[in-house]
Amino acid sequence: MTKVTVIGAGHVGEIVAFGLAQREIVNEVLLLDIVEDMPQGKALDMFESTPISSSDTKIWGSNDFSQMKDSDIVVVAAGVPRKPGMDRMDLLKVNVSICKSVVGNIKEHAPNAMIIYVANPVDVLTYSAMHLSGFSKNKVFGMAGILDTARYRSFIAMEANVSTKDIRAMVLGGHGDSMVPLPRYTTIGGIPLSEFLSQEKIDAIVNRTRKGGGEIVNLLKTGSAYYAPGLAVAEMVEAIVRDQKRVLPVVAYLDNHYGFSDVYAGVPVILGKNGVEKIIEIELNDDERKAYTESISHVKQGVEEVKTLL
Repeated sequence: MTKVTVIGAGHVGEIVAFGLAQREIVNEVLLLDIVEDMPQGKALDMFESTPISSSDTKIWGSNDFSQMKDSDIVVVAAGVPRKPGMDRMDLLKVNVSICKSVVGNIKEHAPNAMIIYVANPVDVLTYSAMHLSGFSKNKVFGMAGILDTARYRSFIAMEANVSTKDIRAMVLGGHGDSMVPLPRYTTIGGIPLSEFLSQEKIDAIVNRTRKGGGEIVNLLKTGSAYYAPGLAVAEMVEAIVRDQKRVLPVVAYLDNHYGFSDVYAGVPVILGKNGVEKIIEIELNDDERKAYTESISHVKQGVEEVKTLL
């Protein structure tokens, strides 16, 4: 029996819950939110779709945080989304107060759960959740790299006119404009990306990936992306509950990894039943190392700011 609680029944949270139910990844999904009756309504609608999708996942909603009892995984999608022109770090003061409330409830009602943080700025809030919860570092991690990599792969598919299924890629660093896509580690059907696209097009794709979240924010005018983020979380949950030992980019705690400590950032990990089971350190050339160092410096700035709020 596997139970996942999704805190925050906004667009991202509902897609996480719906993705888990539709793919029958877990036995039970609880959708939690402070807005009265809203998670109940969304969850009921989702459950009514399960006969059509032939899923036996139980999905229900509540405003009572004690109902997360016995959860194996808690996904935190509760937070204020970015608005056009707003940097992720602008969200910090508002979202860290939400983090304190949410993590307090997790500690009280689901002390054995893993925490997957989704709300932005995800690197800094995941750091906050780890310190506030006192949980093991391998059991507190964030979603970003899978989303960033999915965007990167999507843009490559558009330009190269190939299936996204054949694209393997990796994006490291902070979840923001300083993230580090790695074209040197990117392949299409095992063939280097440079065999398909010019350096000029590759550079343009890297730049678009870094600004991928902002692109959608500007197009939507209000709110931010939710389909890709939600399904990215579902992929992480599946890797954990089915102990798949997937190699995925995850926001994980660095403890003398890549030369950094006491910070959460995107790195490739082995994700299985014990959460982050191993951080994989890949070789970076001078340019990649410089970009990664710059990205981590942005995250560390946010960490220093959040320490004054914890």
